[in-house]
This record gives sequence, structure tokens and C-alpha cells, in this order.
Amino acid sequence: MPLSDTAIRALKPRGSRYVVTDARGLVLEVFPTGGMLWHYRYRLNGKRERVTLGRYPALSLKLARAERDKRETMVALGQSPAEQKRLAKVAAADATTVAEFGERFFREIVAKDRADLTIPRRYFDKAIVPAIGTKPVRDVTTEDVRAIIWRKKDEGFDAAAGQIRGVLKRLFDYATTAGLVTTNPVLALPMRHVHKAKARERALAPEEIKTFLRAAFESNIRRQFKIGLHLILLTMVRKSELLLARWEHVDFDAAEWHIPAEHSKTGKPHIVFLSTQAVALFKELHALAGGSELVMPGRGSLTKPFAHNAINNALKVALAGQDLPAFTIHDLRRTASTLLHESGWPSDVVEKALNHTIGGVRGVYNRAEYATQRRDMLQQWADTIEALMSTGRVILGRFKQVA
Repeated sequence: MPLSDTAIRALKPRGSRYVVTDARGLVLEVFPTGGMLWHYRYRLNGKRERVTLGRYPALSLKLARAERDKRETMVALGQSPAEQKRLAKVAAADATTVAEFGERFFREIVAKDRADLTIPRRYFDKAIVPAIGTKPVRDVTTEDVRAIIWRKKDEGFDAAAGQIRGVLKRLFDYATTAGLVTTNPVLALPMRHVHKAKARERALAPEEIKTFLRAAFESNIRRQFKIGLHLILLTMVRKSELLLARWEHVDFDAAEWHIPAEHSKTGKPHIVFLSTQAVALFKELHALAGGSELVMPGRGSLTKPFAHNAINNALKVALAGQDLPAFTIHDLRRTASTLLHESGWPSDVVEKALNHTIGGVRGVYNRAEYATQRRDMLQQWADTIEALMSTGRVILGRFKQVA
């Protein structure tokens, strides 16, 4: 008996998928999840074949029958609808350009892995698309990607070359999964030959912290950047965690900042216990946010955060002319960790405050969050920085100020 719209709407999922028949080879497959898929079954040259037509309800009963009629005509002419569909898919894959596939890559892969697409998107748009954007994905060679990567290395930017290689590798990994290529052309260029990151050991001494903060607040960089740099030092968070923060994550009454899993490098939610100084800085940022849901909305936008480069450049501007060895924003986390360890705070408490994953057997058995200790530690750390700024003389060891 032919199907009707009413009969289809009444279909219920079962423990395993099943098929209901319409007429002349048109069938509807019903999955345990509730999804439904149209197929056309036919015989050609004595062999049974099947071709998928589309999903219900996007493809209605009326449209599914029209698609069935087209395939029925092909079979009458001795043509295989399944083979024609396969050839069309191959032709489409052959014609897909790097720029086109890149949009799919960012939408289906990158956007699900990270909330901030700024850096990989910039490398894709500025370095990859101009070089091979119009080239079909299937035609890209190792020499093509080598030229892109080495162009950046020749400019003296090895770290950026490594980042570009990373974007290209992941893009072609996905192209392999999607069936557009059979091998990844980037694999012939090992990362160790492109860029080998050096382990950083830079931590600021107390006097350097004083010089850094005074230089930042006396500079002409945006007020949000001055506060942001100070907050990263006080809270020990990652730069990306601050730039992605939203006001819904900040609880002024509880003096807590809840970083959601999607904004955390560990992929797990993290609570930052806010000192009284950090709360005051957040309140000032709230006044500067102009009603945005973001803690640090970007310049000229209430819906997009500042780019990573913007705050990096702000630090460079603030330190211009200062007698300080070079350091990065990430080094502020190392600075806090180093001084807190030297002052006697337990390593597990410091590591939890840094939102690090504790490794090894100790990490397996130690599930403690150390909430009280972390709150006390971060308050004493903020008091130390405040005392350093006001007197310039601080000794380590529970951060007692020297008169």
C-alpha cells in the first residue's frame, strides 16, 4: 500500500532500523534515532542496486516520488542511478578548491575544537588562500605547502611557519577523511624541521613586576589592556580565557569567575577565586564594556573580543623603552607560579590555580580542588602585588611586607 503523509508522521523509531515501502521501488528507512532516509531500489542488468535520495522531511513524499521517477527513467535507458551519483560526487570532489574546503574545515572541525578562531583563521586567509586558494584540493602537492611554510620561515618567523603548518596538516587530515585526497601532502614536512619551540623559563622578579605594572599603567595603551594585563598576573589565567570571558561567567557576590569547559585549555570547567583587587578590576572592566556581554569587547564591536595580537602589541608598546628583558603575557603565569612555589605554597594548590592537569599517579588519586587554599593564596598574591606597587619592597615567604 502506498505511503501517505499521515502514515509517515505516525511512524515511530524502534530498537533497530526498519524500512517501509511506498511504490515502484521507493522506500523510507527509519532509524532508532528517529531520522528517516529515502532510497530508490531497482534492478539493472540482473543486479539489485539502491540509491539514496535524501532525508525526510527535507525531502517530502511528493518530492521523493518525483526523484524516484527521474531514476526510474534512467534505469529504463540502461543507466545506473547509483553509479551516476558516485561519478557526480567524484567530479564535485575533484573541483573543490582549497578556499571552498577551508570554509567547511573551519565550520565542521575548527569551530568545534576552539571558541576563538582568530589565529588559525588569520593564517588561512593571509598565507594559505593567496597561495593555493583557487587550486583544487586534490592537486595540492608537498611542494605547494613547502613554499607557503618556507616563505614565512624566510621572513624570520619560524613560530608562525609552525602555526601555518599546523593549520595545513589539520585541513588535509580532514580532506583525507572526507575522501578528497588519499594522502596528506604536509606529512612529508615534519614539524621538527619547521619549528621547534624552546621551553621558556622566563619569570619576572618582584622588582620587574613593579616596573612592568607601572609602565603599563603609565603608558597610553587602552585602559582595558592595562586592566587585562594586571588581571592575568593576579588570577594566573591564560590570555585566551580572559579574552573569551563573558559577564555571565563572573559572580561578583561570590567573588568567583567560572571559566566554562569550551574556554578552558584542559577542556574542563575551572573556577578562579577572585581577590578583592581582582573584583575591583572586573568592576572597572564592566563599566568600560559598554553593555557588551563580553568582558573585553574588541574595538568598535560589542560582540567580538579583542584579538590576541592586540593585547600582545599593547604589552610591547607599554614596555617600549623600559630596561626589562623580553617576556610574554604567558610568562606572567610562570611568574606567579614561581613566586608562589618559592613562598612555600603546595604545588598541587598552585597547579590547580593555574588550571593545569596534574599528571601521573598523583593526578589519578588526587581529585581535590583546594578551594579554600586557592582563595587564600590568590588573595595573598594580590596583596603582595599591591604592597610591591606601594612600597617596592617585598620578601618571599607568605608574602610579608618589609617596612
